[in-house]
Amino acid sequence: MQNLVILATSNGMGKADDILQQLLMAKYLELLNESGDLPNAICFYTDGVKLVCEGSAVIEQLRELEAEGVRLIANSTCLDYFKLAEHVRVGIVGGMGDIIEAQMKADKVITL
Repeated sequence: MQNLVILATSNGMGKADDILQQLLMAKYLELLNESGDLPNAICFYTDGVKLVCEGSAVIEQLRELEAEGVRLIANSTCLDYFKLAEHVRVGIVGGMGDIIEAQMKADKVITL
């Protein structure tokens, strides 16, 4: 997935109850990592920032992706809004400019 950016905009994947959304996201990230064909970045905003914070069901999968070189960017405005800035456990805190930069450099953007 050369020059791909993934946008994570919810605290899970799809429209279902919270547990199913998080199970789906965990499996997606696990299989993405196993594929070896990794995106350049995953950007987290709105409810998606909760995925990089303490208590997230996908912290380990995200740590594995980060260790493989995937940039994980959590939007600072959203973290502040949800009062989660002190609870980030993986990735970097960035602004909307960082997300725009990642998108502009990408050949393809996928929103989950």
